[in-house]
Amino acid sequence: MSTKTKATTDMTFEDFKNEVLNDYKIATTSRECSLLGRREVLTGKAKFGIFGDGKEVPQLAWAKVFKNGDFRSGYYRDQTLMMAIDKLNIQQFFAGLYAHTSIEADPMSAGRQMGGHFGTHSLDDNGEWKNLTEQKNSSADISPTAGQMPRLLGLAQASKIYRHVNGIDTTKFSVKGNEIAWGTIGNASTSEGLFFETINAAGVLQVPMVISIWDDEYGISVHAKHQTTKENISEILKGLQRDDDNKGYEILKVNGWDYSALIDTYQKAEKIAREEHVPVMIHVVELTQPQGHSTSGSHERYKSKERLEWEAQYDCIVQMRQWMVNNNIATEDELDALDKDIKKSVRDGKKAAWNAYLQPILEEQTQTIHLIEAVAESSANKVFISKICNDLKEIKEPGRKDVLSAARKTLRYLVGEDSNEKGALQNWINNYINEVQPKYSSHLHSESDSSVLNASEVEPAYDNDAEMVDARLILRNNFDAIFNTYPEALIFGEDSGNIGDVNQGLEGLQEKYGELRVADAGIREATILGQGIGMAMRGLRPIAEIQYLDYILYALQIMSDDLATLQYRTKGKQKAPLIVRTRGHRLEGIWHSGSQLGGIINLVRGIHVLVPRNMTKAAGFYNTLLECDEPALIIECLNGYRLKEKMPNNIGEFKTPIGVVETIKEGTDITLVSYGSTLRIVEQTAKELLEVGIDAEVIDVQSLLPFDINHDIVKSVAKTNRLMVIDEDVPGGASAYILNEIVNTQNAFQYLDSQPKTLAAQPHRPAYGTDGDYFSKPSAEDIFEAVYDVMHEMSPIDFPKLR
Repeated sequence: MSTKTKATTDMTFEDFKNEVLNDYKIATTSRECSLLGRREVLTGKAKFGIFGDGKEVPQLAWAKVFKNGDFRSGYYRDQTLMMAIDKLNIQQFFAGLYAHTSIEADPMSAGRQMGGHFGTHSLDDNGEWKNLTEQKNSSADISPTAGQMPRLLGLAQASKIYRHVNGIDTTKFSVKGNEIAWGTIGNASTSEGLFFETINAAGVLQVPMVISIWDDEYGISVHAKHQTTKENISEILKGLQRDDDNKGYEILKVNGWDYSALIDTYQKAEKIAREEHVPVMIHVVELTQPQGHSTSGSHERYKSKERLEWEAQYDCIVQMRQWMVNNNIATEDELDALDKDIKKSVRDGKKAAWNAYLQPILEEQTQTIHLIEAVAESSANKVFISKICNDLKEIKEPGRKDVLSAARKTLRYLVGEDSNEKGALQNWINNYINEVQPKYSSHLHSESDSSVLNASEVEPAYDNDAEMVDARLILRNNFDAIFNTYPEALIFGEDSGNIGDVNQGLEGLQEKYGELRVADAGIREATILGQGIGMAMRGLRPIAEIQYLDYILYALQIMSDDLATLQYRTKGKQKAPLIVRTRGHRLEGIWHSGSQLGGIINLVRGIHVLVPRNMTKAAGFYNTLLECDEPALIIECLNGYRLKEKMPNNIGEFKTPIGVVETIKEGTDITLVSYGSTLRIVEQTAKELLEVGIDAEVIDVQSLLPFDINHDIVKSVAKTNRLMVIDEDVPGGASAYILNEIVNTQNAFQYLDSQPKTLAAQPHRPAYGTDGDYFSKPSAEDIFEAVYDVMHEMSPIDFPKLR
């Protein structure tokens, strides 16, 4: 049911008529899905509805110029485009609404996202890249307003890289950089900072990006007068319009109900973006939203009578239909008959989707009823169990929650009883959870052969006379090896290019590899992340540099909502193996303290968070990740670039394992666990503790996410019987997370003879200066005394109170 335009010279009137009728059929099918979808939400079969009604005709025009290899990064009202490019059918539309957990039934997300969130499959069943140039692509949507914009920038920039950087194997990813990244956004969402940041960056970078702004004058219930200066986004962005002397945007404006003008506009936009690599903004005005914002409210409550009357008249499908009649393409009767057929098709598709969703659950319900009935017959609590069973039987359209809940509640009445029937029910529950839980929880991380968990460690090797060098040189030489080995690798960020980053870890590499591969970026952290996400989704291996860990907060929403969830929300059908490079820890001041890890690790599940103690370890992490297919955040120690480390002789080859801890010093009295810059202080303090008879074991976490996958720390606690976690995050932050992992996940509590302790920073940001750092974060004396106090509690005679 796709829509496409033939060359005008090849088209007869009959061809033209058939194309228009096909377009009308797509638009009307999409509209009917919206209308029926809303009813399904109101009946409770679907839980939330946000639909593309009112935006159908512009998306027909867009579909005509959307080519194989192109990418969409959109807004949750683009269902007509997806139908028009043959990436969404009626049954799949409703399967998504019903949260069908089959990736075949709901190829968008296997029931993990709400309706209106669309994506295509970039990966095969083994997690390997498909040929993206042979298909039309949609990056998986997210709901946060304007959150799709930063990723859009990266999707477009990939085409620029593929067009201008030599040596990359582009077979599956690009045809001479001719691909366009198409974005969509609602007019109200252009008020978001992410929109302006992306628009500015795309104008600077000059990438093939076309952004469609669907303008229906409202954002939820709030009129444009409260959203946008002059109530007109294209008017206020006129300064971005390119001219003879300045690069910029091409800005186009078109009525959203004018079928022929829309086609002309999108053809013009495509030509400019595809051939010239100039970004284009299409302001699509005079659109409507017939059902209001979503099923949570009625637009009659906030639109005037006059506005509602205008919307009824200028509904894009109504206008297209009238245009077709006026131009003798179809009669009213023919279109009425077509409408009737479409309504039936949508109803049939909806029914098929619901039956396909419900049937396996009905079978599971029947199995559970038989098991509960059997166990009731042999139980002293038959009357109570039978009520659970009867209640389950009464549910005509059960969910898996109903089925499993009934089975688990039944077990409560079988405590103290023993029977074959009880054993059968227990086994069924355990097997059911093992089978069903992954339908909702799999693919937080890669499950392919390229998972980081399959990477093997390669230790740094050293010559006998290995030189002690500034640690930054190990990073620099390693990046040099990376860029020489991986032509698809590139790095960009604030000060990353010309000066080789603020700590000279990229010194001289821009001159060697060019401004596209080692690039400076503006002060715009969110879109630096977005560049990385989009390029990684198109087969490149970007390293996005955020100058300091503190600045990650600007990009944390993108990391959390988009990058961290990508594998999960597509059930392993898309990936973005982006490496985020930053630096933090122990700089003396509020805004460069770089230790807010408690917040980060709880917001970016799905991204590996790595905290190397030195630059050799950091370099090894980069090498490991480039052989894998997962995203990660690497936090280099800010005060470690000028410290001396031995230069390995296998630069670019050694690999630091991810999720594996390292014992820095063995001991027998207490296990001290830390990471990053604080680890060095702990290590020094452990030597001082020996002077008073305390032999501490020191363990470097190295990786916060994942954490100690081999459970090596609990082995240490089993030996020392005491535990302290030290870091420079706030109390209750990363140290609390680490303690929970050791005590609860690894069950170290059974080996403890003393209360496990955490030693963290003060609850405020660190004060400025050396003294500010000393009184804000754990010092060597703090660590010494905290460990000594643990030993004093154990043996006051051997360790008299210090103070």
